[in-house]
Amino acid sequence: GYPTYASVTRLLEAEPVFYDLTETTNWLPDLEALGTQDLSKVKLMWINYPNMPTGASATKVFYRKLIDFAKKHHILVVNDNPYGFILNDNPLSILNVEGAKDVCLELNSLSKTFNMAGWRVGMLMGKSEFISNVLRVKSNMDSGMFYGLQKGAIEALKCSKLWYSSLNNVYEERRELIWQLADALNCTYDKNASGMFVWAKLVDHVKSEEFVDILLKNNHIFIA
Repeated sequence: GYPTYASVTRLLEAEPVFYDLTETTNWLPDLEALGTQDLSKVKLMWINYPNMPTGASATKVFYRKLIDFAKKHHILVVNDNPYGFILNDNPLSILNVEGAKDVCLELNSLSKTFNMAGWRVGMLMGKSEFISNVLRVKSNMDSGMFYGLQKGAIEALKCSKLWYSSLNNVYEERRELIWQLADALNCTYDKNASGMFVWAKLVDHVKSEEFVDILLKNNHIFIA
């Protein structure tokens, strides 16, 4: 997942515990498997849907199961949701699901939806009690941002649906080019994925590390 999830956990002197996301579970946490572990010390669970980089989306059915799981084990779930409006016909917030506000927070950002990356304008949504606890930490790390950026963000949030459709038209064109490249390389990928990423799998006999080296040495293309 996004490295900041682990780094902020360590910053608060907590220990991050990692869980797997696999194609067999559609890149969703295996709640049944997690439920067999000792979760007595787990206080918070990070999720990210639509997911980066797999493009997987969570459904209301999954969110209901996750909310029940969180209530049972007394875990606060935080969904990082900056890609919800990118190439996604059905944007969904976990907070739209009944009972979510008792055990969930959601993060969102203007970086992706409004091309405001670098301005660090985002939002945290959920129960006031949870947000107050976050502010206890955040208020000691920074003290707000330039007012002009805040005014710009306000105007961005007033955009009509035309903005979203025009933005997604650009991403659709770019995604089509990536699909063509993936087809040329005999990669497999999911055309139903959401967000700005194409999670393409190389053919089985090609190792990703070797492929990256070949691109760099033969084609002078650096893969981050």
